[in-house]
Parts: sequence; C-alpha cells; structure tokens
Amino acid sequence: MKHVIIIGGGVIGLCTAYFLTKEGYQVSIIDKSKINSGASYINAGYVSPSHFISLASPETVKKGLHYLTKKDAPLYIQPRWDVSFFKWAYYFYKSATPQKVKKAIPVIKEISLLSKNLYQQIKNSNDAGAFQWETKGLLHLYKSQQEADNEFEVSKIAEKEGLDVKIIDKKELLSLEPAIHESIKGAFWYKCDAHSTPNEFMDNLGAYLKKQGVHFILNEEVISVNSHKNKITTLQTANGSYSADEIVLATGSWTESLGNSLKLKLPVQAGKGYSINSTDSFGIKYPAVLMDAKVAVTPMKGFTRFAGTMEFSGNNHLIKPARVKAIAKAASGYYKNISLKDTDLQNAKCGLRPVTPDGLPYIGRTAKFNNLVIAAGHAMMGWSMAPATGKLVKEIITAEKPGLNLEPFNPDRFS
Repeated sequence: MKHVIIIGGGVIGLCTAYFLTKEGYQVSIIDKSKINSGASYINAGYVSPSHFISLASPETVKKGLHYLTKKDAPLYIQPRWDVSFFKWAYYFYKSATPQKVKKAIPVIKEISLLSKNLYQQIKNSNDAGAFQWETKGLLHLYKSQQEADNEFEVSKIAEKEGLDVKIIDKKELLSLEPAIHESIKGAFWYKCDAHSTPNEFMDNLGAYLKKQGVHFILNEEVISVNSHKNKITTLQTANGSYSADEIVLATGSWTESLGNSLKLKLPVQAGKGYSINSTDSFGIKYPAVLMDAKVAVTPMKGFTRFAGTMEFSGNNHLIKPARVKAIAKAASGYYKNISLKDTDLQNAKCGLRPVTPDGLPYIGRTAKFNNLVIAAGHAMMGWSMAPATGKLVKEIITAEKPGLNLEPFNPDRFS
C-alpha cells in the first residue's frame, strides 16, 4: 500500500485525502494547527461556478489603485516593504489582461462545476454525514446602475457558458427575499450555484477520514524538506522526520515559502478575508453577494454569516476593526432590520486565502520532483474547487487520465 503525506489540513488537503483513501492509499496529514480555524472554516461557503472571472483582471487593478488609501475598502493593500509581494504584484499586473481573463473563464467554470457534482456525490454517500448542502443558487444584489451594467455583461458570458442565470427586478426580488431593503434595485440570480456550512463539512469529513485510518499529525509545522536527485525523501518537523511515496503540498498561503526551500517558484500572497457570524437569521433565505460593497451573506446551519474583503497585508491574523465594521455596515444597508451586535463584531474571524498572480490555482507535478504534487493557490475559490482539486490530485498520483486539462494549473508556469 503506497503512503501519501499531505502537508496542509484545509479543505483542499481533506478533500485530497478523501479521494486517495477511497483509492486505497495510506494517507497522513501534517498541519501546524489543530485544523479548527482559518480560511477553510470562515469562508462564505459558496460553491459558485458563476465566479468565473479571474481575480487577476483589469478591473481589480483599477479598483486596487482607487482603494489604495482606504483602509475599510473591499480591496486593501497595506503599504509595506516586501520583495516577494513586489514580484507577485508584477506578475499579477502582467496577468491582468482581457485576453487572459477570457481564456481563464472556461477553466474556472469547469473545475467549479466538477466540484459541485462531487459535493453532491459526497452528500449522497453520507460519508461526511448530513452536512448542509443547498442548491438554491446565489443572488447578486445591486444598488447602483453601474454595478447592474457590469453584472449584466458577466451574466451574458454565463449564459454563453451554459450557466443558469436569471435577471430579476425589484418586485420579484422582494417576493423571493422579503428581508431585502427597499433601496435594492434588483438582482442577478445565479441558479447554478450552491452553498454549505464550512465548519460542519470540515469537521464531518475529518471525522470520516480518521475512521478510515488517515493519520493526523497536528500542531507540527514542516520546517525543512530533504531531497535526493528528483525525489523528496523526508519532511522534518520540530518533533520528527516523516517520509512517504508521494508528497502533496496543500499549504495555502504558506506555499511560496515552502516552495522556496525546494527552489520552486510558486508565487502566492495571502488575501485576508473576514467573517462575522450571527445566531439571528434575519429572515434571510438565500445566499447573496452585496455587489456595491463586495460582501457575501450566507444563511448557514444555525447562524448567518457575513463575509468579505480582500486584504493584502502579509501572513498574519490581525483583525482590523474598520474592515469588520465595513462588513456590518454593508449588511444593514442591504437588509431590513439588521443591526449586528457588538459581540458579533468583536468575535469576527479572519482567514488567509492563497492568491496566485493569475488567479488560477497550482495543481500538478513540478518538473523538479517526481513524487511531489502541488495543490494550492485557490484564492477565494478554495471552497468551490476543493473536491475537484482532491480528485485531480488522486488522478495524478494514480497516473489516470485527469478529468480536466491540467495545463492551465501547471505549477511551473512562473518558472
């Protein structure tokens, strides 16, 4: 029985372990935490084929410059001297062209659709228990005509890509979601999307993997990697040395630093996101994107989540109160009778989303090592792409024909 070590126990790591275990592999997961927090736990829970526009776009560059001095803006870049960030920003700027955005659309759509189908299969199998899985779609709510015009163009692309989207006016919207504030002018309803409760799925899947014999090595950080010729030989932590037939790097925002130790060029920057939970449902039935504010709202199992912002300030978990308040303010401006409690804001969490310069994840082998697979860099789409990524990694390791073209995800593309 071949042994695979997965470095990283986020949703990408767990889904990879799931498919490898199904294939009969012995699997170990090494993680520097207890696997109970971070981006995999605090995200909006969307599985959204509708989010097919790469983050590396001319619009993001434009907004980034506009928001540069606004600390509570949806996109915030904290001024700092960081050579790796400067290099990443240069690659990002080079990637943010209309041609590259267009080329990435079917790539992002297909991997998200595959994930949606795989989530459904996991749900049907009951392997991860009775986790929340709702396929009622996602509302993109707008106040301004500019946002409506922008999203109209996106919706036309969605239709061409075969995705189910419906434009609804204010009257139909209020009938569908009475909790919406009267100031909202309308919405784009992406019926192709789904949502779940992240912590529930993570905990259930983790419990299943333990029952299947997956070995969890927690609170241990891989501090060095030893190799011989074109093979990873051992992984060193503060507590021990580990070896396996195959290694999977699913280390999220820490991928670049570990890649550097292997002389691999894997540019990644942490895009910090925030989330606020409230035990009040506020009568909200549908998950929604508050377009003008760039905030996500999700009715989850037992609570409502308000999430958003993209903050580039390095690999840290410092909470900036101004950014939390901006999310709360947006929520009260889009829904009736919403006023989040001070305790909800004080308990806000953050997670680091691993952002590549071109908005596409790294999935595949590098030319340098024949027993290493990279599975990282999914940015805001980690939850959307996790099962598909796990299945693709399994297919790479088993030498099966991959279910998707892996070339766009080539980990060596910036080398």
